[in-house]
Amino acid sequence: MDTQKVQSYMAQEQTQRVMLESLLNRLGELNAIGASLSSERDINRLLESILEAAKKITHADAGTLYLADATGQMLTFEILHNDSLNIRMGGTSGEPTTFFPIHLYMDGKPNHAMVVSHAALSGETVNIPDAYVAEGFDFSGTKNFDSKTGYRSRSFLAVPMRNHEHEIIGVLQLINAQDRVSGNVQQFSKDDQQLLESLASQAAIAITNRRLIQQMEDLFESFISLINTAIDDKSAYTGGHCARVPTLTMMLAEAASRSELGELKNFHLTDKDRYELKIAGLLHDCGKITTPVHVVDKATKLQTLYDRIELIDTRFEVLKRDAHIECLEGKITSAEYAARTQQLNSDRDFLRHCNVGTEKMQEAELARVCSIAQYQWIDAQGKTANFLSENELENLCIRAGTLTTTERKVINHHIEVTIKMLESLPWPTHLSRVPEYAGGHHERMDGKGYPKGLRREQMSVQARLMGIADIFEALTAKDRPYKAGKTLTESLTILGQFKENGHIDPELFEVFMREKVYLDYAHRFLSPEQIDKVNEADIPGYAP
Repeated sequence: MDTQKVQSYMAQEQTQRVMLESLLNRLGELNAIGASLSSERDINRLLESILEAAKKITHADAGTLYLADATGQMLTFEILHNDSLNIRMGGTSGEPTTFFPIHLYMDGKPNHAMVVSHAALSGETVNIPDAYVAEGFDFSGTKNFDSKTGYRSRSFLAVPMRNHEHEIIGVLQLINAQDRVSGNVQQFSKDDQQLLESLASQAAIAITNRRLIQQMEDLFESFISLINTAIDDKSAYTGGHCARVPTLTMMLAEAASRSELGELKNFHLTDKDRYELKIAGLLHDCGKITTPVHVVDKATKLQTLYDRIELIDTRFEVLKRDAHIECLEGKITSAEYAARTQQLNSDRDFLRHCNVGTEKMQEAELARVCSIAQYQWIDAQGKTANFLSENELENLCIRAGTLTTTERKVINHHIEVTIKMLESLPWPTHLSRVPEYAGGHHERMDGKGYPKGLRREQMSVQARLMGIADIFEALTAKDRPYKAGKTLTESLTILGQFKENGHIDPELFEVFMREKVYLDYAHRFLSPEQIDKVNEADIPGYAP
């Protein structure tokens, strides 16, 4: 008899020990789950993790998660998992939820008929052993689901999710607790309930924090958009650039992250990395807000508030009039008058061509501009003056483009302003490299870039790829005042030359070509006439 008592006692002790170990293991799981929830950035994955964790620690077969809407009047059906039926809805499943929201109030009165609405309104957990015999709740929807699917919903556990401000933000509902040995459906235990209540509390705080962070990120990005809108409003020619460069930057970054060649095989982006690079891309030209609009929008060499080529046209007319008068007075012959008029018309057309600035000027052309500048005419004050002022001569002698050396420095200064602005901000740790990424897109791999003259090995991959994105967008942009958008072949030829002369990163250029990032970008942003057929074998610096 004593032996039987001892054996019984030992059996009970063993059972209690197993139960205690199981509970400790589940508590350990709960702690681990709490830590993982706090680090999840994506709200859909967060909701999915919460539901899966709840099912795991209670050994439930199915579960649903509801969130209170912004009005606090209803619970929206966010996610459903059912293992027996292999059903996944909401979250990251790609399958939309097909269930209607649950109203917390009907005709102005609290809706206590539904389990989840009662849990949300009362703030109390509801633990039901068997829905088919339970009283006080409407399970018609559940029974309808069962009849359509052949499922048998029995035990229910609905726990309100309350955040740190004691607000009910949703309800976590589990269905059909299963015995861990036999697999039979049973009622959710008190331990299940306590563990789930603890998890629901952690989940509510994680969801609220994620929402608050998302709201702050949305506010921050809206502020960035406000800056870019101000730049856009000041100059319509840069607004599109501010939007397109970040997109191309991310496209190239994703392609580089997939690469398994060379240095890039160690380059992999996390969600935090992506967000940091996205913000850097959006802010890469924020310093342009201080750049004078007449420099940014300078479409021709003589443009200030207007194109001064018209003043020069007027002077040519004055010289032709003077020649006509001399001819009438007999000071020059008709042949001389005709020759002089022809020369003046030729000079006028030549200066008009020079003013556009689309071609690099040769030495002979520069000499001709200087020669024309020495013509004499009578100005509005009746004084004899050189045909071109010093400023006009300086501008018309710009070798390439439309900007003088001084104006080019003004344009280039925007990157210094960008760095100064960004470095003055108190960036959180996960965004601490935004100034470096955004501030490096005008550096060159050979150290001849600006503003710091960094070499390739001194720059991050992110800064290097942003440099390629900035150049390619500028080459293909069709909204610039001084040029038309180049075709893909023209743009890639120039980009390939930049690779050969040490301007851009060679490995990233290879990825840009091999992964056809240029083509994906073209289909999104370029005009059909720009998307010509590219013979990659003809692109400098690239071997397909």
